[in-house]
Amino acid sequence: METQPGSAGQAGTYGSDTTPYVGLIAEDFSLLSGADIADIVHFLCVLHGRHPGVIDHAATKTVEDDAREWLVQAIDGFAAERAFLTKLTVAAGPISGVSGDDQSNAAVLGQRKALDMLSQSDRNGCAMGAAIALVADWHCIRKILEQIALRTGVEARSSILPSARQTSDLNILLAKTPALERALNFGAEQLLNQHRGLWQLLEARRNMQLSR
Repeated sequence: METQPGSAGQAGTYGSDTTPYVGLIAEDFSLLSGADIADIVHFLCVLHGRHPGVIDHAATKTVEDDAREWLVQAIDGFAAERAFLTKLTVAAGPISGVSGDDQSNAAVLGQRKALDMLSQSDRNGCAMGAAIALVADWHCIRKILEQIALRTGVEARSSILPSARQTSDLNILLAKTPALERALNFGAEQLLNQHRGLWQLLEARRNMQLSR
């Protein structure tokens, strides 16, 4: 992904595709077991499968007219992604605990709560930065979901989310002042931190499964 300035560009520098586990998946998807796939879709669904989500909340916190068209497309697009993710979760089957005291689900629920707070922040630009980063990073995540769809026999319709270029252009347009730019970047940074944390958890679960 070409790196652009601002919160959209952070997805290229600090997003999901910079994590070792996503790098491993990109190199050889066949290394993933059924349990790995179930984990990925289940925990992504825990994080982003509920409505209202990050983008929906951001729409209620954003007053900039320049963002309206993008937000409408992003809301519709992520609703479709949410439905796709739910189908994948059902097709992949239930997850299995890796130990008797497994706290993975609780950890991701904590991440979801953090994202709820972030996307409802009253700081102008913060929620929008999170929404922009989510759409930018989802283009990477979507590639993994499409491979999972092939494995599980689920139809993967084309994404209708705003493109990476549209998202980057909006970010540049909204960063009108240093204060707004800082808020956009903060929102993006916090969302991408949660995504990286999720992939680290998923990798740890995979390693524990392999060691059993």
